[in-house]
Amino acid sequence: MEKDFTRQKEAFAELLDIMETLREKCPWDHKQTMESLRTLSVEEVYELGDAVLKNDMQEVKKELGDLIMHIVFYAVIGEEQRQFDITDVLEEICAKLRYRHPHIYGEVKVEDENDVLRNWEQLKLKEKGRHHKVLEGVPDALPALVKAYRIQDKVRGIGFDWKQKEDVWQKVREELGELEVEIARNDQERMEEEFGDFMFAMINAARLYGINPENALEKTNKKFIRRFSYVEEKANENERRLSEMTLEEMDEYWNEAKRNETIEN
Repeated sequence: MEKDFTRQKEAFAELLDIMETLREKCPWDHKQTMESLRTLSVEEVYELGDAVLKNDMQEVKKELGDLIMHIVFYAVIGEEQRQFDITDVLEEICAKLRYRHPHIYGEVKVEDENDVLRNWEQLKLKEKGRHHKVLEGVPDALPALVKAYRIQDKVRGIGFDWKQKEDVWQKVREELGELEVEIARNDQERMEEEFGDFMFAMINAARLYGINPENALEKTNKKFIRRFSYVEEKANENERRLSEMTLEEMDEYWNEAKRNETIEN
C-alpha cells in the first residue's frame, strides 16, 4: 500500500496546532512544566509496553498517540523557552540516525546486527569525545533489571563480552555457589550482594541468548497471576477459603491450571 505522506504531515501539523492551543487556553496544560510531565511520560511508556506485551494493537495505537502527544508537549514548552522547537528535534534525530547507520548512508560494510550495534556504540563514543565514559549514557533512574541489561549491552559494544556465549554458564554457576555460601552463613548483607551478582550473571546469560529478561519475567508474572486466579476461582466454586486450604489442595488446582494451558496450546 502506497504511503499517504500528505495525510501524515497534515495529522502531525494538526497535533502541533492542538497542543499549542491547549497550552494557551487550557488551565491544566498551561500549568505544566517539563518536570511535571516527566513522571507522566514514564507512565505512558509503561502503558505502551504493557499493550505491546498483550499484543493488543488497538491499545498500542492509543498509547503511541499518548506518547507522541507528550513529545510534542515537551517541544512546545521548549519553543516557549526559546530553547528548541519540534523541527530542531526532528532534524537532530534524522541527522543522528544517518550518522549512526554508515552501512546504509555511507560506505561501511557490516556482516550482521552485532556489527551494527558495535558501530553504533563506537560512533556514540566518538560523538561524545574521547573522555566520555562508556556507561555515562545509562540513566540512573532505570529499573535495576533494565539497567543491568543496558550496562551489559553498552560494554558489549566496545568488545567487553564473552568470546563464546556458552562460557557465561560457568559464571552463573560460580555466582550461585557464592550465594549459597553466604546463605549458609546467614549474612544478610553479603547474601544480598551475592544475590545481586547472581541476577546480574543471569541477565547476562539472557542477553547472550537473545532473551529480553524484562519481557521474560513479565510473562512469568502474568502466567503466575493467571494460574493463581484459577486456584482462587476453583476455591470459590467449592465455597472454600484459600487460607483454609492445604498447600497440597492448592497445588492440585495449580497443576490443573497448567494442564488446561497445555491443552489450549
